[in-house]
Amino acid sequence: MGEAVSVRQMTQDDVSQVKQIIDCSFPIVYSYFAFHSLSEQGQVLVAETEGSVVGFAKFIDFQIGAKKHGCILWIAIHPSFRRKHIAATLTENATQRLKKDGANTVFASTQRRNIGALSVFRLQGFRRIGFLGLRRLFGFRVLQFYSAIWFAPGEVVLMHE
Repeated sequence: MGEAVSVRQMTQDDVSQVKQIIDCSFPIVYSYFAFHSLSEQGQVLVAETEGSVVGFAKFIDFQIGAKKHGCILWIAIHPSFRRKHIAATLTENATQRLKKDGANTVFASTQRRNIGALSVFRLQGFRRIGFLGLRRLFGFRVLQFYSAIWFAPGEVVLMHE
């Protein structure tokens, strides 16, 4: 990879660089929601190399019933820095932080055609879980789960235990 990458909590000074990453990574509707989610509930990690932010991950925790869960809502890497394991590093850091904070299970969702994201999540120990599997986990609260993770049409859910 060459450059050393560090992961840290996003600061207000990082917002413009994260916005650029969002704009070149997502279609316009998703860009809107990704950008506006930065200031909402949850945490945002950034990956930085040589003083520049090159990627970010937004994640939340939520409770359904008696159990706490986590979800990686957004993850994106600047196009010039993709395929350098930065997404895997952010995914691993977000997953570890959520579990350290008490999440029993960590989820993620992505568009079913997003081969890159699916590959990163799979390599980090996530597996696809369909509606019936989620129904077994959450019972009739499965709709509460979909709402908590901001599930959108065309997405698949992944789970890391």
